[in-house]
Amino acid sequence: MNNDNNIAPRSAQWREDLRKAHSAKERSGIPRVKMPELDPAYRITCNEEVNRGISAEQAVIEARRCMDCPDPQCMQGCPVSINIPGFIKNIERGEIDEAARVLRATSALPAVCGRVCPQEKQCESRCIYNKMKLQPVAIGYLERFAADHASSAATPDIKPNGIRVAVAGSGPAGLSFAGEMARLGFKVTVYEALHEIGGVLKYGIPEFRLPNAIVDREIKSLEALGVEFVKDCIVGKTLSFDDLADIGFKGLFVASGAGLPRFMGIPGENLIGIMSSNEYLTRVNLMGAGRQEFDTPVLPGDSVAIIGGGNTAMDSVRTARRMGAARVILVYRRSEEEMPARVEEIKHAKEEGVEFLTLHNPIEYLADSTGRVCAMRVQRMALGEPDASGRRSPVPVEGAIDEIPVNMVIVSVGVSPNPLIPSAIPGLGISRRGTIEVDPDTMQSSIPTLYAGGDIVRGGATVILAMGDGRRAARAMASSLLKQQ
Repeated sequence: MNNDNNIAPRSAQWREDLRKAHSAKERSGIPRVKMPELDPAYRITCNEEVNRGISAEQAVIEARRCMDCPDPQCMQGCPVSINIPGFIKNIERGEIDEAARVLRATSALPAVCGRVCPQEKQCESRCIYNKMKLQPVAIGYLERFAADHASSAATPDIKPNGIRVAVAGSGPAGLSFAGEMARLGFKVTVYEALHEIGGVLKYGIPEFRLPNAIVDREIKSLEALGVEFVKDCIVGKTLSFDDLADIGFKGLFVASGAGLPRFMGIPGENLIGIMSSNEYLTRVNLMGAGRQEFDTPVLPGDSVAIIGGGNTAMDSVRTARRMGAARVILVYRRSEEEMPARVEEIKHAKEEGVEFLTLHNPIEYLADSTGRVCAMRVQRMALGEPDASGRRSPVPVEGAIDEIPVNMVIVSVGVSPNPLIPSAIPGLGISRRGTIEVDPDTMQSSIPTLYAGGDIVRGGATVILAMGDGRRAARAMASSLLKQQ
């Protein structure tokens, strides 16, 4: 019979495993934190950010839920490979500056990502709590907290190498690339076609979801690294690819986005009062449409229909409510379960009074005597067999057509790549969709000194996927240019 004298001394690893086992049981019993939000009745009257951010106390409690897994799968779900357990454990210890430092080691825009990235489909979807049938750690909330509450980040020790590189476009891909290259010692200049730095972060995402002040703060952190920004300059027009080489740039990263809207090609689509979500959001977000101190016009629809089911469609319906529309209808040809928009955005839209007309598709727009849209004819749909993406394809229900009065329509069914740079550079490999063809591992194009990422390559991507492209391109370009030194 065994007794204590016959048992070998317990190893330090055994004691640590026992501690973690007890700790894991305690941590798994902590409920996931809830994000404080503005009241829906108030928030549709203003542009204030809806999600208010969690408190320091909430952040520490939520950070305690992290199991600190030996093989953290959450990191595998992050396109920029953030050390997620590393920054979360620093929050748990109350070391917020260190948490932010860990974030910024791989992410140029943590305050942005903490707000707009689809964590539920990426890092949080890999959290071990999902296997335990529990809610995952609120990684996005914690990322936002660390980025918002850290002191001014100290500039890392950078050793300049004297090599100049250029970036076309200041959206998430361009900013991510710029930050990574600056940290590696390169002199980076970002050229932006518009009068504001930030690309889609400024013109595409409303302030109630991503305040401009947050974007500006992230841009200032890049300027502190030495990144130079030039506005109102169109690469491919103001400056050619050859001009950049003559100036002394050794490489170009193209992050010009997908600025061309798609339409459906149905009768009446060019009537007054019908526009793309790209135009609508740009006029409102970037050019101040509807505000007294700005001159940019936008039609004030009373009954507005938005066509689509993605995040841009959600931004558009929620913007229309804030612009004073009494009735806002989201028209989507599939069911709500197939919507690509974030669950949180769908929830917010419903709370703000948006009507959801799913399994319907517009087939024609009708005009009044002035040529402005006054109604839309919609075809009822049913879900058939899955398409190439795995979602069930919508098919028309024969004879089921309804007519709905509307006096404004915003079409949000996708975008196409901006053709300016691809068409301006001879020898650049272009796909049939108009995207720049690149090596997916390095983001290098058919021209050795030109790399590309984000929507100009993907045709449409999330902020974090675009950032992943920028970081991957930076590593590859840096390696190539340094070898040539």
